[in-house]
Amino acid sequence: MAIKRTNADIWFSKAVRARDGACLVCGTNQTLECAHIYGRRRKIVRYSMDNAVTLCHYHHRVMTENPLSFSGFLEQELGAGHLELLTEKCRGILKENKAIRDEIAKHYREEIRKKEQNPDYVIVSYN
Repeated sequence: MAIKRTNADIWFSKAVRARDGACLVCGTNQTLECAHIYGRRRKIVRYSMDNAVTLCHYHHRVMTENPLSFSGFLEQELGAGHLELLTEKCRGILKENKAIRDEIAKHYREEIRKKEQNPDYVIVSYN
């Protein structure tokens, strides 16, 4: 069963793609998607910028179907320390509700607006 996408998911995905600007594997800026490192069912990191990278549709599918390759790519791209911290962060709990999702969507809308006004702006993660 697919996980329902909320406004928070949509704005988070836009923020990740705005941050990276292109597929981190091949560099294309076509058919960009937000690829979660830990799946969206892990609510504590679902909307965390350090849990997502931008991939084109093709590389998103390749990495999803080859988790060992994805892991190697992430370690090379982000570093082993990043992945260790993210793994530790996954152990937390986030109680999610509509009010929190609305707050997350608002946060990322504002971050994207700041990035559009100043391309050098670094998008700040919600958590």
